[in-house]
Amino acid sequence: MAGSGRRPEHRGPPELFYDEAEARKYTQNSRVVEIQSQMSERAVELLGLPEDRPCLLLDVGCGSGLSGDYISEEGHYWIGMDISPAMLDVAVEREVEGDLLLADVGHGIPFRPGTFDGCISISAVQWLCNADKKSHSPPKRLYRFFSTLYTALARGSRAVLQLYPENSEQLELITAQAMRAGFTGGMVVDYPNSAKAKKFFLCLFVGTSGTLPKGLGTECASEELHQAKFTSERTRFRNVKGKSVKKSRDWILEKKERRRRQGKDVRADTKYTGRKRRPHF
Repeated sequence: MAGSGRRPEHRGPPELFYDEAEARKYTQNSRVVEIQSQMSERAVELLGLPEDRPCLLLDVGCGSGLSGDYISEEGHYWIGMDISPAMLDVAVEREVEGDLLLADVGHGIPFRPGTFDGCISISAVQWLCNADKKSHSPPKRLYRFFSTLYTALARGSRAVLQLYPENSEQLELITAQAMRAGFTGGMVVDYPNSAKAKKFFLCLFVGTSGTLPKGLGTECASEELHQAKFTSERTRFRNVKGKSVKKSRDWILEKKERRRRQGKDVRADTKYTGRKRRPHF
């Protein structure tokens, strides 16, 4: 159920589509990486997490860990689930900071009640609408996913699932099964008047009826088109939010410190840490 930074244009099970070659090509595509990062940033923003403590998040359809990278940068911990072994192999090679689980979320979320402070999913949930096997029933698989996800989330938390519905019937099916499982909430649509920048985020509440966030670019059509273009072309500078610029020395030191707290082996810090190498000819 590998997440994707693009609208799926293929049929068939994701574990078969994302073979080793496709998984590497996908992860090395700079445009896909940028779009995935932008959607992950938006999904985490919609979670409304507390700013005073790190949280444990579930990443459904984590793929090669691109969305998990953003979660780690924000100082949170995460566990990723995906049905594609090839995608998870790439995530291991990339040394992502989250824990990884090979699983079909259509069989349910196998964690204890109240384990997670929130859940995100990027471009994955629509896969559950496909009947890839004779035994697959999309409504049943969706209900199994949502009902066990509801249990695995802490009371008062949220799940934000970005998806690419093929049609309105698919959107209604997904939303209906989520509500049947006990969630409240609804669909947040960013840039609804833009064919290129339009994004669907299913924002779900656990145990409380929160106020549904407002979609981006919904003020007026002219402003929406300007924002959509800006969003698709912008470069993220993390120091604007008071955080270290990606790949800088401070960013590397912060990442190494997070890994030490997780009990992982990390090279000692030296004066050469984060220093760019001179090009060799």
